Amino acid sequence: MLSKPEYEKQIAETRDERMEWWREARFGMFIHYGLYAQLGRNEWAMACENIPVEEYEKLADTFSPKEGCCREWAALAKKAGCKYMVLTTRHHEGFSLWDSKVNPYNSVNYGPHRDIVREFVDACREFGLKIGFYTSLMDWHHPDGGICAYDTEARARFTKYIRDLNEELLTNYGKIDILWYDVPAPMETWEGWDSLERNQFLRSIQPHIIINNRSRLDEDFGTPEGEIVAEERDWEACMTFNDVSWGYLDETQVIPFSYTAQRIAVMLQKCCERCGNLLLNVGPKPDGSVPEDVKEPLAKIGEWLEVNGEAVYGKLTKTSGNQNQANGVSRPSTKGNTVYMWNKIWHPVDGKMGVGGFFTAPKKISFIDGTPIDFEKKGDRIILSNLPEENPDKILGMPLIKFEFDSFPEYRFASYFPQLNKGMRREIK
Repeated sequence: MLSKPEYEKQIAETRDERMEWWREARFGMFIHYGLYAQLGRNEWAMACENIPVEEYEKLADTFSPKEGCCREWAALAKKAGCKYMVLTTRHHEGFSLWDSKVNPYNSVNYGPHRDIVREFVDACREFGLKIGFYTSLMDWHHPDGGICAYDTEARARFTKYIRDLNEELLTNYGKIDILWYDVPAPMETWEGWDSLERNQFLRSIQPHIIINNRSRLDEDFGTPEGEIVAEERDWEACMTFNDVSWGYLDETQVIPFSYTAQRIAVMLQKCCERCGNLLLNVGPKPDGSVPEDVKEPLAKIGEWLEVNGEAVYGKLTKTSGNQNQANGVSRPSTKGNTVYMWNKIWHPVDGKMGVGGFFTAPKKISFIDGTPIDFEKKGDRIILSNLPEENPDKILGMPLIKFEFDSFPEYRFASYFPQLNKGMRREIK
């Protein structure tokens, strides 16, 4: 076994090759599905409501995902423009969604008597989606799940249990692309979890896998949750669909809290601007079907991405924090020497609209479909002209304007205003 520095050096040497597809994918779908769907009150209901294990276990008998539900998820992900999916193979409740020999509390021994993970994998492959397995380190059902923090023998049993579960997942389903750990509680260090040993072993099974940072090792990518906060490393913001729950909620009552397609687009833009990914969650209904509140927004964002995907997918370029805040209603994503301005509001005045802060003149400006836009550069301003009064984006009302430069553009936000630039001011021309 390698030491921690040796291991981190080894995975760093292969990271670019392993992460290449992920860095170009930008958009994935998270699926939170388990026994908690039947309660419809949050995936943490067992803990939040102090439901005893023996009472909660009864949900396993009534768990009844319908045939084809995983295919429904994958079809929706594909339609939405997602490039990968991550499934909660076993959430904190401890119920495994596969034919586990390590954990008899599973979907083959109870409920549907089917391997839901197998169905998920098959569906992802059918629709050309990369495959991610969410795996919880915390387990409310296992007798050692709590006492492992202070009982040495319990810790040994529990860490072996976690290792063996993940060995099953990474051995029985062919090539898996992502291992997505969650909640390393109650132990507080990677040493306590044996994460160094376990992750090296799991990588020996799946050499091309990428692993997130929630086993108390940095591994391959960070995972800001519930907010889009850029990191210096590779990162992926995981977001619910409603800011209330990751698991299923009544699809009628949750509509006022659910994301619109426009809000999804804004989240994508924030991620793309700083070269991160968006992992957007869906909590299927008790029978595994897709809730109504997510269908229309995801279909709409997929339709929009068919037109505007070049601003999202592929090798994007990271910019500084206020880079290209060129006017108050647009934000960018950047690919090499091309800047895509995402216009949340379309309001040219007399056919004109300005953007500020670019020191470099673009060689061409156009709409995303290639339709050229007239412009002139006046000092640190670019004035677009002859713009249509009617919003040109008929899908979301969020048109993208493409600025093409000969080299990476030099830019400073509000460059005429020293109040915003540490006393520095560009000459007004």
